[in-house]
Amino acid sequence: MLRARRENIELHTEDGLALVGELALPADREPRATLVTLHPLPTAGGYMDSHVLRKASWRLPELADLAVLRFNTRGTSSPRGTSDGVFGDGEAERYDLAAAMRFVRERGLPNPWLLGWSFGTEVALKHGLAHPIRGAILLSPPLRRTNDAELAAWRDASPELIALVPEHDDFLQPPEVRERFAAVPRARVIAVDEAKHLWVGEKHVRRVLDEIVYAVGTAETSLPTAVSEDQLSG
Repeated sequence: MLRARRENIELHTEDGLALVGELALPADREPRATLVTLHPLPTAGGYMDSHVLRKASWRLPELADLAVLRFNTRGTSSPRGTSDGVFGDGEAERYDLAAAMRFVRERGLPNPWLLGWSFGTEVALKHGLAHPIRGAILLSPPLRRTNDAELAAWRDASPELIALVPEHDDFLQPPEVRERFAAVPRARVIAVDEAKHLWVGEKHVRRVLDEIVYAVGTAETSLPTAVSEDQLSG
């Protein structure tokens, strides 16, 4: 864990729920962009501390001047706590994303990007265009809940769309994702050799974080693999 200003936060949805989360900011400067993270499927163990999102919050405020907002969607539990409500299968979670984006606006956090992983990519694709975002980065998109019309809506939209797809994904592998994303010719589909849906292994985590920072453009990549003692969290 590298140094950052870390704050436990609570989001409030339009339908009356409180969602628990954390905001991580660069320790001694203002962020240049913001990642609003959307975690994997909570009914299969996904939550705000799923390892890629946790490591993004541990490293990217210091290494890439990013604000990283993580939160548990409705009905989801983690060590941070349990968010109100029950799982909404990607539909009611539009209120959760709206609450997160309202928080970003109220805090004046700059240049928001959505970072979705698995189920989180469905929330981003289905509901992200309702908000002023710079782009969406999709990790392991299963495209099970996103219909063709929702995907096609991104074709002429201004936010960037980037999908990182593991070679050995359990749901959709790179050729299948490219076929589905033919409806959005400008989307960038990046196949990641040897990786699997859960991005297990430090090599794959580093690749994901490098691609995130390359897309957002706030630091040079590849990110450093060694840091000074001054950069470590106290």
